Amino acid sequence: MKTLVIIIHPDLENSVINKRWIEELKKYPEKYELHDLHNLYPDKINIEQEQQLIENHDKIIFQFPFYWFNCPPLFKEWLDVVLTYGWAYGSTSPYKLANKKIALGITAGINEEDYTASGRYKYTMEHLTAPFELTFDYVKADYKSFFTFYGAEHNARTERIEKSAKDYISFIETI
Repeated sequence: MKTLVIIIHPDLENSVINKRWIEELKKYPEKYELHDLHNLYPDKINIEQEQQLIENHDKIIFQFPFYWFNCPPLFKEWLDVVLTYGWAYGSTSPYKLANKKIALGITAGINEEDYTASGRYKYTMEHLTAPFELTFDYVKADYKSFFTFYGAEHNARTERIEKSAKDYISFIETI
C-alpha cells in the first residue's frame, strides 16, 4: 500500500525545500500518493473525500512549513473538520485512524540550535509539535514523530537540500 503524503504549503510555487522533497517523492509513484491540500481546496475542504483517503492508507505523512511556531492554517482547519466526532473519535466511534502510522515532514526557517532550551526560542521542536502528537494519540493513531529541515531561511545550501530529500525518503521508509 502506498504512503499518503498530504502536502500543506500555502506558497508551494516559491518553496525550495518542500518542492525538492516533492520532486524526490515523485520518483517513486509506486510508493507515494501526493495530496496537495492548497491545490485541491482553494475554498472548502471536502470532508468525505479526505476521510475516504485516510481510510484507504495505513501510513500518512503531513508535510508543511513551520511558521509562527505552528502549522499553516489549512492544516489546522483540516484537523478541525476532517477528524470528526463519530468518525475519528467519540464513545461510538470506529476510530478510523486507529493504528495508522502518522508522521510530520516539517521545514523550519530557523536554525536547529534556536530550538533548544538554551536557544533563542527556548523550546524544542518536540515541545512545539506536542499538540500534533496529542491529537493523533487522541484518535488512536500510531504517531511516529517528525522529520525536520532546519534553517530554510538562513542555511539552505544546495547540498543540504539534496541530502535532506534523500534523508526524508529514508525517514518515511522507516515508519
